[in-house]
Amino acid sequence: MSKQRAFFYVQHLLGIGHLKRAVTLARAMAATGLEVTLASGGAPVAGLAPEGDSRGVRVVQLPPASAQDLSFKRLVDGEGRPIDEQWQGLRRAALLAAWRAADAQVLVLELFPFGRRQMRFELLPLLEAASVAARRPAIACSVRDILGAQKSAAREEETIAWVERYFDRVYVHGDPGVIAFERTFPGASRIAKRIEYTGYVVEAAPVAAGDAGKGEVIVSAGGGAVGAALLAAALRAKPLTALRARRWRVLAGNNLPDADFRALAGLAAEAGGIELERSRPDFTTLLGNCELSISQAGYNTLMETIRAGARAVVVPFAGGHETEQSLRARCFAERGLLELVEERALAPHTLAAAIERAMHKPPAPPRSINLDGAQHAAESIAQLARGVAA
Repeated sequence: MSKQRAFFYVQHLLGIGHLKRAVTLARAMAATGLEVTLASGGAPVAGLAPEGDSRGVRVVQLPPASAQDLSFKRLVDGEGRPIDEQWQGLRRAALLAAWRAADAQVLVLELFPFGRRQMRFELLPLLEAASVAARRPAIACSVRDILGAQKSAAREEETIAWVERYFDRVYVHGDPGVIAFERTFPGASRIAKRIEYTGYVVEAAPVAAGDAGKGEVIVSAGGGAVGAALLAAALRAKPLTALRARRWRVLAGNNLPDADFRALAGLAAEAGGIELERSRPDFTTLLGNCELSISQAGYNTLMETIRAGARAVVVPFAGGHETEQSLRARCFAERGLLELVEERALAPHTLAAAIERAMHKPPAPPRSINLDGAQHAAESIAQLARGVAA
């Protein structure tokens, strides 16, 4: 009997969080025995999803698109040029060709139709092609626990109509005991039969990974595209804390502009006792060994921090119209999982005060929320594939 196959589409536009979560899910799907094709539409990220075969996942890099700015209203291609109808046509053709080549029993779209409406020029044709196929695949959406800023009633109605027309399952990667999906999508009750909560998606904790980061303060900002202010505030806060004598390791991210990185290097030299790096492949090991983590509140970083059981101070990104990180951070702070500093209040002294509060409380138990989302979603998707194959 041949293996069942799944096709997973993901589009990251600014940071790398969507791609990282998709890679985690795709690898978990491959571990169930599925042959997984991951079609990535954002800029390539070194080491995260190399084109070709990656730990059982075949990665197809589509012509990349990214957001021109924080409004997400204008998209640019891999050379920074605004995308046009010709580019859209080429991209749509590449996606449909990859879908046909995969011959999959399950189609999974990350975020759409709850987001990524900018990509409907290719996603609606993909959904149509799948829905009218001689062997119709199961169609699912993979969506995080919290959506972005509240959308209009008309947009919500359109989203519900797309779900009802095309989708068999909506996998919500969260814990309803922490944040229910209807909190940011009020129409969730109307599609409740299709919604399946998986728990939060996070890579399994590394085993016997070594002593890297032992006793350090780990400061990070994800991919770094919007993290300069947090990193600078942390460097200036260091001498104001009881952890001033500890080694602080600052991970600036590969997307932090070079000018910002040079400015941080100057601050690090002044403060002393600081290791400044772009990124580390052993980030989860650092979290597991650290004295304290200081970070933004992106989905992936937050879940890795909680799984590691690290004391944490978070400063949720709130630029543009972003509300997702702030809401998640508040909900987690209410459960005692972290200390919170709102971005509008970020300053060396407010960050130092939060560090002091974090150090006077025990680390939060990692099992206080459901972190089994990758495994649960993968097993459910494999079951969908088996159903179609049968």
